[in-house]
Amino acid sequence: MVAVSACSKKDNYSPPNALLTGAVMYNGDSIYLEYNRVPYQLYQYGFGKLGPVEQQFSQSGTISSLLFNGEYKLIIPNGQGPFLWPKTSAGNPDSLSITMSGNQNLNIEVTPYYMIRNASISGSGGTVSATCKVEKIVTDVNAKDIENVVLYINKTEFVSGANNIAQASIAGADITDPNNISLSVAVPSITQDYVYARIGVKVAGVEDMIFSQLVMVSF
Repeated sequence: MVAVSACSKKDNYSPPNALLTGAVMYNGDSIYLEYNRVPYQLYQYGFGKLGPVEQQFSQSGTISSLLFNGEYKLIIPNGQGPFLWPKTSAGNPDSLSITMSGNQNLNIEVTPYYMIRNASISGSGGTVSATCKVEKIVTDVNAKDIENVVLYINKTEFVSGANNIAQASIAGADITDPNNISLSVAVPSITQDYVYARIGVKVAGVEDMIFSQLVMVSF
């Protein structure tokens, strides 16, 4: 009876009730990603065995984690995301310190290889057209080339290489003016009179793409 009572008491901890929200950004500009693709890890110290709580950024680049109050470290693992995350002198991911005392909101600053600027997406006559500028941000020894720029469309708000009904692309080597990139794609036969669209940039040697903001295009 004593053992049962002790175990019951041990398990009666209050659930986490502090909400951590935020977004991955570059100089205050939002960075848009592929849904459920880019992970982040949270470590809490002082509670026995140390291990990460791993979650993923939304496609709008935001986070939402329900946590206990306390001290946390946030990292983005090496090789994840279309951006550079700070590293320690040993080459490990650096960490961002967070103090949870009730709900908290933070901006997570990173350095993307490229940013999509002035994206404009519209539809006419069964075709979705897009224009944008692709700005190179990383220009030092870590710089990388563009593999391709892609216009994706889908019937739902989840739009990416894994979630689309049609796409059009241009190879990086074929881009003559990164300040004026144009793409267009025909909409397949569908029962709805709208699609969702966004532009993605694939960087050579980087698994994850960076995207423009999601747009609903009506016909």
